[in-house]
Amino acid sequence: MKLLIIDTETTALKPTDGSLAEVGMIFFSVEHRATIAQMSFLLPVSTNPAEHVNGITPALTTCAPPGATANMQGAAYDMACHCDAYVAHNAAFDRQWVEDFLPKRPWICTMDDVEWPGVRKRPALQNVALAYGVPVWAAHRALTDCIYIAQVFERCPNLEVLLADAMKPRFLYQAIVSFESNGLAKDAGFSWDRDRRAWTRKMTAEAAELLPFGVKQL
Repeated sequence: MKLLIIDTETTALKPTDGSLAEVGMIFFSVEHRATIAQMSFLLPVSTNPAEHVNGITPALTTCAPPGATANMQGAAYDMACHCDAYVAHNAAFDRQWVEDFLPKRPWICTMDDVEWPGVRKRPALQNVALAYGVPVWAAHRALTDCIYIAQVFERCPNLEVLLADAMKPRFLYQAIVSFESNGLAKDAGFSWDRDRRAWTRKMTAEAAELLPFGVKQL
């Protein structure tokens, strides 16, 4: 199985409000537990309101040699054509920025879909890395986060099992808990949905049956 690990840096939280500023990718072999290829590239942006988060200045995004970005985008598409699935931490965020120009493939979210043994539900990527002995040295550049995921995969003895479970169909559930028991839902990986005014989470039907409280499929 070949995976394309993806991370993005952007100027806003939604494509309708900003632009894609950087893409990082690692082409990873599950069989060999190893990175095959890796790359990152900047895309020109005129402003970056998120500069305080990712450290990417607009001027930096225009420094690539002529044609370099186009060549990298072509290489990225080629890797995407040869992978079996895309992987990202908080895939719902990264997916919205790149899926329009990549081939259709399943997405695996290492935050929502993978049940990491001994790690709390919906963990931060740095917490997953530390749980597997991966040093955390920086954040908020695209390739750095891809490297964290790849190095976790290298160290994960039951990776095939975790990925197979992560690719099972998931459904949106609402936790049926009292106000006093909200902590149970939060500990189980549910997050507060302001629109529904309820604790919700996407999960497999098998996982929903094991919860210590009732749920309703939405």
